[in-house]
Formats: sequence, C-alpha cells, structure tokens
Amino acid sequence: MLLLDTAGLPVDERVDAFRAAMGQASVPCRIEHLAPAGRIRARMNLWMYGRANLFTADASGFRLVRTPKHVRMEAPAVVALAVQPHGLGRFSQFGRDQLVRDGDLMLSDLTAPYSFSWTGTGGSRAFQIPYDQLALPVDVVRRAGGRLPASPMYGLVVEHLRRLVRSADELATDPGAAILGTATTELVRALLVSAAADERRTAPVMADTLLTRVMTHVQQQLTDPELTPARVAAAHSVSVRQLYKAFAAAELSFEQWIIDQRLEHARAELITPSGRRRPIAATAHVCGFRDPSHFSRRFRAAYGLSPRDWQALERAH
Repeated sequence: MLLLDTAGLPVDERVDAFRAAMGQASVPCRIEHLAPAGRIRARMNLWMYGRANLFTADASGFRLVRTPKHVRMEAPAVVALAVQPHGLGRFSQFGRDQLVRDGDLMLSDLTAPYSFSWTGTGGSRAFQIPYDQLALPVDVVRRAGGRLPASPMYGLVVEHLRRLVRSADELATDPGAAILGTATTELVRALLVSAAADERRTAPVMADTLLTRVMTHVQQQLTDPELTPARVAAAHSVSVRQLYKAFAAAELSFEQWIIDQRLEHARAELITPSGRRRPIAATAHVCGFRDPSHFSRRFRAAYGLSPRDWQALERAH
C-alpha cells in the first residue's frame, strides 16, 4: 500500500505529509529534514503480513530522533529489522553507533530512544514485528542488535527480506500473507538468538525454526541442481535424519517439496518474455532440473499438460 509519494504534492505540503506517513507506519519520533524544503522527496509503502508489516522508504536526507518523551507516549512495542538498499545510514541506540551501508542489516528496538539518519538520498526496508510475537526477552534482542553479522544466518535473512520487498505487492495480497509474516518472524527470531549467543535459548529456537530456515534456504538455492539433502542438512548443522524428521512432522516429503517448488518456479518462468524465447531444456536447467525429459514428465504429471502446451495456453489468454 502506498503511503506517500511527494512527487504529486505541492512543496509546502510535503513536510506535513511526510510526518503523517511516518506516524502511520512507525512510532512517535521527531523528524528533521536535511534537505531544503523545495528538495524534499519521499516515497513510502506499507504492506501487512498478519500482525507484522513491511515498511519501505526512499527519501531525501532526514533524521529520525526518538526521545525518552516519545517512548513514554502510547505506542505498540515493536522491533524493526531493516536492510539498507542504497545510501549510507547512521544509526545510534544503546550507546552503539552504526554506519549502515548498502546491504547491511540494522536492528531497532522501537521501545527505546534512538536516532537514525542519512544525507543525500537513501532508502530503508524494515520488517516490523510486535515484541510479543517475536517471543524473546528484551535483553536478548538488545544484545543481538550489535552482533547481527556474527550469525551465520545473516545472509539468509538479508536475501529473504530483499525477496519480500521485490514481490511485496503480490505477496501481501496473497491468502498466505499472514503465514509468510509468521515464517519471516521465525527467521528473525532465529537470527537474534544466534547473534546474541544465548545458549539457554539457542537449541529450542533452532529446533522450532528449522523447517522455516530450511525452506527459506532452499527457495534461495532452487536453481542449484546439486541441492542434495546432505548439503542442505550441513548448511543448517543438522543430520539428514533430523532434516527428514522436520519435514515429516509437517507431513511433507523433502525431495517432493523441492521438486514442487522447482516446478512452480518453472511454470512461472516459462511464460515470461525471456522464458518464451528460451528452449524448454534451458528453462529446465535454470530451474534446477538436470534432465529435460525428466522435467517434462514431472511437469505434465503435476499440471496435466506439457511445458510447451502451457506456454501456448497462456499465450492464447
């Protein structure tokens, strides 16, 4: 959902519109614009994923300051995990100062004072989670904030958030959006426990989030034909038996689930402009199938028609 696009607003209305949009998406804070009034630019979006949400902002330079007075105002208890897509951010909370570069993650505890700014033009992609849904003590969350890159799950979560942003319009309106929000929250929860190095919680949280973490990892590696159970299990420091057990508990077959995901990827790819120009065998390879004939048989069994017939059907529509 588009919250704000200053491109269509008169210059003298942009400051108030910016403040209103920020108030709708986040918690009370002071906003200081670092560009002249005539150069203030902003575009903000908010998508709901159950009780969590994804808030994106691209704007000219500004500074957000959340003071103790703001904290005392009534507001939801929220944690935000943001990835910086462009620009150089400056974040300060709990006595820690952080430069936030392209691709970096930043954790904000919105129940406490903080400041965040960028000069020039910048952007932020923040997944905001209610504290009670995250289900972690405040001390664990705050300790993790300064140690996120130390977790082996850092890259996994960065890429997941990027994918969430790229397809936000489609995903947020899907019937499974709330479930996706819960799965993303589980990934963030696992990242924070890992970064905080809290041994009391690491084992149970990792066990609880194993299926979500594996599914996210596999989705990011679908095109790799060498994506074997042994490699996936090793990437998550579990045995192949534990991997199968996690899928069985969800009444899923690990191998069949991967094939289903690859087939769905192929079905979407086949009807893109580039997919229509590409040979079927090349699409099969791009989607992680070694044998084009095996791919075609699987595709027909799953959807009742061949890959070529699927392309023709979609072209006719």
